[in-house]
Amino acid sequence: MTYQIYIGDRKYSSWSLRGWLMLEKFNLPYEATLIEMFSGTMADRMASLAPARLLPTLVLPDGTVVGETAAIAETLAERHPDAGLWPADAAARATARWLVAEMASGFAALRQACPMQLAHIYDGFVPSDAVRADLARIETLFDHARAVSGSQDGWLFGAYSVADAFYAPVAARIVGYDLPVSERLRAYCRQTLSDPALLAWQARIDETSYGHDPYPMDLPHRPWQLG
Repeated sequence: MTYQIYIGDRKYSSWSLRGWLMLEKFNLPYEATLIEMFSGTMADRMASLAPARLLPTLVLPDGTVVGETAAIAETLAERHPDAGLWPADAAARATARWLVAEMASGFAALRQACPMQLAHIYDGFVPSDAVRADLARIETLFDHARAVSGSQDGWLFGAYSVADAFYAPVAARIVGYDLPVSERLRAYCRQTLSDPALLAWQARIDETSYGHDPYPMDLPHRPWQLG
């Protein structure tokens, strides 16, 4: 029983990273197919997955196509109830689902101003008030998650969960743009980005390249580091 997951460019595709982590971190069998997002071939290569049109897209062993990362999370959790995708405690589980839902629908300012990229760290990025508000909201949600779960550090709910997978690209944005956050949140970002699964993903970011930067940023930058 092997899942097929179609992902976008590892350097840029935040949603693909989320979908892939849910398979990789919970030891679910899968094969990944990379589809370039910026070469003009994405629609043609996804034609067989219709009506799915975004990455990631998951294909179940029976051929069922599942789009949208939140739906992928619930499908995998339903099919693998003992894998631990969601916290075992009911209150923690409800809270984790809340964080995931808010991530899927919110933080528009952060997403637009700071596209995920895993290649370098920008210097001199000045976050807008809207981006700062998004960061403050993330701090609030994380503090609430820790209050519910009792996890003072490490993963949000003690053991790794779907919530951590969903916020991995947020950690990449915070580090990649050197955004102003608390030391507690920065420590979470360091843990997320130094996790072996994330490092394995990042090691392959140069599998695709283009003649232009899909998300140009006129700022100096330095090599990626977690210090």
